[in-house]
Amino acid sequence: MQSMAASCSSVSSSRTWAAARRSPAPPSRPSSRHVAFLCSQSSSSSSSPSSSHGCRWPVAGAGAPVLPLDIRGGLRPLPSPLLAPGVAAVRTRAAAATGKPEGAGRISRTLQLGTMILVWYLLNIYFNIYNKLVLKAIPFPYTITTFHFASGSFFITLMWLLNLHPKPRLSLKQYAKLLPLALIHMLGNVFTNMSLGKVAVSFTHTIKAMEPFFSVLLSALFLGATPSLLVLGSLVPIVGGVVLASMTEVSFNWIGFWSAMASNLTNQSRNVYSKKILADKEDSLDDINLFSIITVMAFLLSAPLMLSVEGIKFSPSYLQNAGVNVKELSVRAALAGTCFYFYQQVSYSLLARVSPVTHSVANSLKRVVVIVSSVLFFRTPISPINALGTGVALAGVFLYSQFKKLKPKTGCMKTTT
Repeated sequence: MQSMAASCSSVSSSRTWAAARRSPAPPSRPSSRHVAFLCSQSSSSSSSPSSSHGCRWPVAGAGAPVLPLDIRGGLRPLPSPLLAPGVAAVRTRAAAATGKPEGAGRISRTLQLGTMILVWYLLNIYFNIYNKLVLKAIPFPYTITTFHFASGSFFITLMWLLNLHPKPRLSLKQYAKLLPLALIHMLGNVFTNMSLGKVAVSFTHTIKAMEPFFSVLLSALFLGATPSLLVLGSLVPIVGGVVLASMTEVSFNWIGFWSAMASNLTNQSRNVYSKKILADKEDSLDDINLFSIITVMAFLLSAPLMLSVEGIKFSPSYLQNAGVNVKELSVRAALAGTCFYFYQQVSYSLLARVSPVTHSVANSLKRVVVIVSSVLFFRTPISPINALGTGVALAGVFLYSQFKKLKPKTGCMKTTT
């Protein structure tokens, strides 16, 4: 047995040999607790015990030698007399870290993110189409916004009642901390609906492509962040493209234009505040509960605003007098409200899983998809110069996303509407 041990140790690594020298010497007569070694030159022919060419260990899991055990014929890892415990532990961790499950996990995560982005796009397309149809029938943005938040509050309450997601337990101080965020969230959606009610969907999203401009402006004013020259340069085609598209827009309207601009400002303010709260461990809020709470709070804030500004407009008697098909409008409004909640929830969940640059690039592509889809569905007339301006603005947004990679991450992530 000692001759076999000498043969196998001749092909062991220097690290193992050093560990063997530091470990206690094995007893002269090995018992059943000690390790047996198998030496063979090949699977088809046997060799002498002193041969060192085919020496191998029966390995289990992390590389520790094993012995066949009892009548079950199983294998159980046993402590090796040639490996110090620390070396074996290191090898165990290294094997676990380089195993195949890690690669499978990366593939699974990529598929998950890709599915989330696809769902985000589809829900956004359907929301803009159905929402525009509703706003054409009843041009009351405060009422529509309140209905959207009411739809979201319904799904959120259902989620908590069915224990699909743990309900958060917050103090009054924490609710007060979230109140400004809910107010900004509510105003951002009001301004978006005001713009969609006045101008074409494609033009609203062309203006909303200026979000990077407001992001840089707010970061410089309130965070003291100095943008690089490349980032500033990418803002030139964004602003220039929006101006060019606005000059040639058939449905141009100043209320629609400034409402979209105001939505950019409020949404970017919400982005910074949302990320700050998500990063605060004291609040212990995940992305789902944060969005859920500010949605419910936004509904409670928008209801009195709707009553004071527009009154009760979404009533069967009013709609019939206005010559609106109540059943058709109700279905479209319900679909718009459902898509509104779920696309924003997916956006928030995606926000917590990817970098700001990845989210910004995905959002740039989303704008292209929404603009093209709305133009095809509503058959919006677009002149060549208008299309050029829209394309230049979206190209500037993409460049902005790429140039942000060259700067250190500031920890701020983006959400969009």
